[in-house]
Amino acid sequence: MIRHMHTALTRFRRQDDGSATLEFAIIIPAFLMILMSTVELGLVNIRQSQLERALDQTVRELRLSTGEPAQHDAIRDRVCDLSGFIENCATSLRLEMVSQDPFNWTGINPEPDCVSRIEDVQPVRTFTNGQSNELMLIRACMKFRPIFSDWGLGGDLGKDADGRVSLFAASAFVQEPR
Repeated sequence: MIRHMHTALTRFRRQDDGSATLEFAIIIPAFLMILMSTVELGLVNIRQSQLERALDQTVRELRLSTGEPAQHDAIRDRVCDLSGFIENCATSLRLEMVSQDPFNWTGINPEPDCVSRIEDVQPVRTFTNGQSNELMLIRACMKFRPIFSDWGLGGDLGKDADGRVSLFAASAFVQEPR
């Protein structure tokens, strides 16, 4: 009985039938994970660059505006219009805008919380000699669901309770003198 098992195991070890299938079965999941991670990383980079570009263009429009006061929803909608990769923009994009004194810097919370928090943008009206300009910092937070949420890079991204990933963009601008 033992001799028969030894002979069967020796014969099995010498045969090379199916060896390519075994290598394929071991290696293909690693290649698929690399491929899916590459696609996921590319989409994350596209979303990040589109968010930053849209925020920068919106801030540029705010700086060059004719003095009309901009509200949170109007700024958010403009960022959404300029960015092509924000799905459900009204619910997935949050803005935070705060005023900072460059001579008495207090800083802002380094962790954006993706909650709509805003101070009104002061409209450009008149110039008063000697008055300092006002520095405004604006941050945008976009949340999205990764395509491959449990595989490769999508599984390693930091997610909230809903399984959504946060992307941030920030910009600063100085209000024109009054």
